[in-house]
Amino acid sequence: MSEYSNDLNEEPLQEGEIPFSAAPARLTVDLGAIVDNWKTMRALSGSARTAAVVKADGYGLGIEDVGEALYGAGAADFFVAVPEEGETLRRFAPNARIFVLSGMWPGTEEIFFENDLVPVLASTEQLSFFFSAVAEYGDFPCALQVDTGFNRLGLTVEEALALAGDVSRPASFEPVLILSHLACGDDPASAMNRAQLDWFRIVTAAFEGVEASLSASAGIFLGADYHFDLTRPGIALYGGDSQPGTSKQLKPAAKAEARIVQIRHARAGATVSYGATCRLARDSRLAIAAAGYADGYHRSLSGSGAPLREAVRSGGHGFIAGHRVPIAGRITMDMTIYDVTDVPEGTIRVGDYIELIGPDLPLDEAATAAGTIGYELLTSLGLRYRRRYTQPD
Repeated sequence: MSEYSNDLNEEPLQEGEIPFSAAPARLTVDLGAIVDNWKTMRALSGSARTAAVVKADGYGLGIEDVGEALYGAGAADFFVAVPEEGETLRRFAPNARIFVLSGMWPGTEEIFFENDLVPVLASTEQLSFFFSAVAEYGDFPCALQVDTGFNRLGLTVEEALALAGDVSRPASFEPVLILSHLACGDDPASAMNRAQLDWFRIVTAAFEGVEASLSASAGIFLGADYHFDLTRPGIALYGGDSQPGTSKQLKPAAKAEARIVQIRHARAGATVSYGATCRLARDSRLAIAAAGYADGYHRSLSGSGAPLREAVRSGGHGFIAGHRVPIAGRITMDMTIYDVTDVPEGTIRVGDYIELIGPDLPLDEAATAAGTIGYELLTSLGLRYRRRYTQPD
C-alpha cells in the first residue's frame, strides 16, 4: 500500500521515485472524501446496508488504498469485477464479504476458494460449473444476478424463477444475494426503473429469505423502494454524478495536475498544435503542461479555437491561479496547451501546476467537455501520475 504524507516535503519515496512535488503529472487522492461519500450514500440508503464498489482498481484511484480506507470506515461488503481484484482487496479487507461480478469460470475456482470470494453467477453455464466445483471443493456461497431488462448479464426472470422452484438443484445450494442492475437509474423519470423494480420483486419473492440488491449509485437516489437489503454505490464514492447534479451532495475525491513545462508567446493569426486547427484571434500566452491523452486526459477535450470572453466554445479547461483557462488546439500524447492570456502576467511561471480535474474543475464538467462520462474519465487515469493519498481524519 502507498502511504504519503499530506506534507509535500515529507513523502516517503521508493527507490527510483521522484518527489511528488517534482512529478510531471500528479494525482492527489482524498481518502477522507471517499469515506465521507460512502457515509453519505449509507445515510441515503436508509435501513439497507451499504457496500462499496471498488472495481477497475478503485475506479482508477487504487483498490488497495481505497479498499483499506473504506474497510476501516465500516464497509463490510465490496464488489469487484474480476477475481484478481478480489485477491488484492482481501489483503486490505480481511473479514469483508467480497463479491466478484464476472462470476466463476473454469480455471478461476481456486482463487475464489483460497481468498473466500463470492462469485456472482449470471448464466446457466456458470451455475452448472459452480455446481460441479462445489461438488469437488465443498459448499461455498454465491450470488445470483438476474436480468430485469438491461439485457447485459444475468439469468432471465424465467430462468431465475425456474431455479427457485427446481427441486433437483443441489440441496446445499443457497445463494446469499440476489441482485440486478438498473438500465436507466440515471433518469428518475424513466418508466424503465419501475418496470425493472416490479420484475425484481417477483424474483426476490421466489427466493424468500435471501438478501436482495438492486441499486448502484443512481438507484440509491431513486428512494427507499429501490434499496432492498444492500445498496452498491460506485461512482458516488469517488465524487461523480450518477444522476445529473447528485455530485453536489458529495466531495471530490481526486485532483489531477500537470506541470507547466513552458510558457510561450504567440502572435494573433498563429496556429497551435497538430493540424493547425486552432488559430489565435489575439496575441496570446500559451502554457504547455506535461499531460496528454496517454495520461487519460482525452483528446476529445481539445480546444478548437481561440477563446472569446462572450462566446460559448467547445473544449475543456484547466484551472490555475484562480482562473479557468481554455485548452488551445489538440491535446497530444504527452502535452496539453492552455491559453493563459487572461491570467495576469507574473502570476504563473514554468514549474507551476495546472489542475486538470479536481475541486475547481469538477470531474463531470470535464467529462461533459470530453463528450463522455465521469466514470470513463476517472478510470482512464494512467500510471504516469505520481500519487499521493491523504488519509481520513
